[in-house]
Amino acid sequence: MGRIGGQKSIVVAFEFNFMGGSMGTAVGAGLVAAAKTAVKHKAPLIVIPSSGGARMQEGILSLMQMPRTTIAVRQVKEAGLPYITILTDPTTGGVSASFAMLGDIAIAEPGAMIGFAGARVIQQTIRHALPEGFQTAEYLLEHGMIDMVVPRQQIKGRLVALISLLMKPRV
Repeated sequence: MGRIGGQKSIVVAFEFNFMGGSMGTAVGAGLVAAAKTAVKHKAPLIVIPSSGGARMQEGILSLMQMPRTTIAVRQVKEAGLPYITILTDPTTGGVSASFAMLGDIAIAEPGAMIGFAGARVIQQTIRHALPEGFQTAEYLLEHGMIDMVVPRQQIKGRLVALISLLMKPRV
């Protein structure tokens, strides 16, 4: 647990350089533990995914993390605590199909690729050309899928403002 703008906060960050940030059982366990800690300490949960998706080496165990992490996020929300996601490049696959897109507020870095399947797979499936910029942060913002696109250098300031607003005592 750390502090952002003086407010205690729980932050989960992925490391894409380790196996493409893929989600396996350890990632699921980590996110569940972070959610429990957020609820216990009445702190917002901030998740920063950078992932190619589920970890294929773990097979079904990896896929089981999708509902497991979604339930963990729901517990944070049921406790009335903010859940903020900061989507980095890339945020794809089972990560985007589960907890990454559930943020009360979804922030993305400029140009970040965000989606479930790759553009080629989608295009082959629907047999239509995809729009220019499909699966970019800017496209998703324009179509209401995320709340804001913020350059990395400005994210801390934006988080401070959001957490301050969202954790303000209710009258």
